[in-house]
Amino acid sequence: MFTTRFQAWVRRNAQRAALLLGRLPITPNQVTVAGTLFTFVSAALAGLGLLRPAGLVLAVSGTFDILDGALARATKRSYPYGAFLDSTFDRYSEAAVYIGVAAYFLGHGDRFMRWEVLACLLALAGSFLVSDVRARAQSLGFKCDSGIFARPERVVVTVAGLVIGAWWVLFPAVALPLVNINVTAAQLIIELWAQARAQRRAREAAARAPARGETSRL
Repeated sequence: MFTTRFQAWVRRNAQRAALLLGRLPITPNQVTVAGTLFTFVSAALAGLGLLRPAGLVLAVSGTFDILDGALARATKRSYPYGAFLDSTFDRYSEAAVYIGVAAYFLGHGDRFMRWEVLACLLALAGSFLVSDVRARAQSLGFKCDSGIFARPERVVVTVAGLVIGAWWVLFPAVALPLVNINVTAAQLIIELWAQARAQRRAREAAARAPARGETSRL
């Protein structure tokens, strides 16, 4: 799958960069905060209609977002609070980007404005849904590997739409993640249902096993 290969390529290169960055007195949490601040700048630029600068700043922000985890692994500073901070700031970042793009559509004022803003809202809601589903499922011990359009790919598509700098390109850049986000959410729900059913059957089989053993001894 393209998504899997792309993520593996990103991780390999991020790990190499993190080994160099680890020589500096920089913590992974500082990288996380810096990346989020860049995202806020990008969102503000998009809202003001400066799409190309917004895309370039968002690309820088995406680099920070990749490097914080890689730096934590390279420097052996992977802590639960760091993972929590990264996940929380990711939600802030996604919200900022979609709000900034929605503000641009509102300012643009074309006849498709209602649908453009609605697409931003639905994409934002879908991204939060996928994140919540994954977090809740993992806290319950489920494995979540499904998904065809993870956050790194969404950032790449959004950056491309902003850099090209035309509303008729930016709208599909928002609509494409919208479709894939909700497909991913449906995939996760189905996958977790199958895992839950398998776990229930395993528990039922384990509960019946002692009874059978006692019967055979009698």
